[in-house]
Amino acid sequence: MRGPALSVGFIPLVDAAPLVVAQEMGFAAQEGLALDLVRAPSWSSLRDLLVFGRVDAAHMLSPVPVAAALGVGGNTTALSAISVLSVNGNVVGVNLALAQRLRDAGHGFDFRDAAAAGRALIAAARGPLRVGVPFPFSMHAELLYYWLSALGLPAPQGVDIRTVPPPLMAEALKAGEIDAFCVGEPWGSIAVEQGVGALLLPGSAIWSFAPEKVLAVREDWAASEPELSARLIRAVWHAGRWLANPDSRVLAAELLARPEFLDLPPEIIDRALSGTFTVAPTGEQRQVDGFVEFHRGAATFPWRSQAQWIAHQLAARMGLDRTVAVEKAKGVFRPDLYRAALEGIAPDLPGASSKIEGAVEVETPVASGSGRLFLPPDTFFDRRSFDPDAIIAPKNLHRN
Repeated sequence: MRGPALSVGFIPLVDAAPLVVAQEMGFAAQEGLALDLVRAPSWSSLRDLLVFGRVDAAHMLSPVPVAAALGVGGNTTALSAISVLSVNGNVVGVNLALAQRLRDAGHGFDFRDAAAAGRALIAAARGPLRVGVPFPFSMHAELLYYWLSALGLPAPQGVDIRTVPPPLMAEALKAGEIDAFCVGEPWGSIAVEQGVGALLLPGSAIWSFAPEKVLAVREDWAASEPELSARLIRAVWHAGRWLANPDSRVLAAELLARPEFLDLPPEIIDRALSGTFTVAPTGEQRQVDGFVEFHRGAATFPWRSQAQWIAHQLAARMGLDRTVAVEKAKGVFRPDLYRAALEGIAPDLPGASSKIEGAVEVETPVASGSGRLFLPPDTFFDRRSFDPDAIIAPKNLHRN
């Protein structure tokens, strides 16, 4: 029997997989739901669909709800991230001319060393780098700003960031509108397949466990529909656990390949799911274990500190009060709703709702319901860390 229908917007990306799988593999039906998946052409249009109530929930860039809380980006409707949908999943790529200059200078495209790749990129640039990202308020943009600024290139001042919808990234590269890009898969691989670009880095080389997409709803909808919110969280959690099983990979790629979703060959989609990338038109391959995560290491847990890191970055580059921004972001990611929805079915939830971002250097056990939860490394490439408590309450900087 068909349950309540929820309209859920998405962009054609591999990291929309939890929503596709929740509907197509019956996890939504197990929760008494039917998901009406609405494919949007761009992130701005998807945000507007959510804000104006045309969809109930959305596959959303993690910084968008935070930007709304800070009152930037043209939207002040309060949004809540009730679950993280995916961790990592982006690639940084360059056009062929820039790739050749990098090679001529001795860069080996090892697909691992963000510091070496960034220095080589800055040295090879001729004038301000024109970099395509899917949306101004995106993890793509935040990773680029963080990475290049840490290496001495003032950002955003020294970078020309341009908004390009993911499916159009290869076309923009070919047309000479951008020199480089940061985009979610499979659209980086499409640039390689079309012979117009080469992949320089996975986003995980910059931040090894970055919250990429979230399951976003309007704050008022979450308050008025707690039962539906909980069912949706559970359906997506089960889908993420299914995706984490290596035996699910082939079927997942085939589902995503369907015309109504990504409408691309399954073998292109599988590159992200397997972590096996062709990084240049010449056929060179690189392996990235855990390129995109949907479940492992509490990947879908909405840490408040992740929202606060995003707020701190946005405030720093937009001239906002950083302490106020970090405080405002505290309620955007909703571990309270996530925990309530998964009570009794997911014992491996973190005991805390916030952590020092970037501080986990090796797989580390943490307090959880079962006592068996291990958090994977979440380091930044420059080994900095971010403690939101130190921003909100500076007197705690030297606490034990």
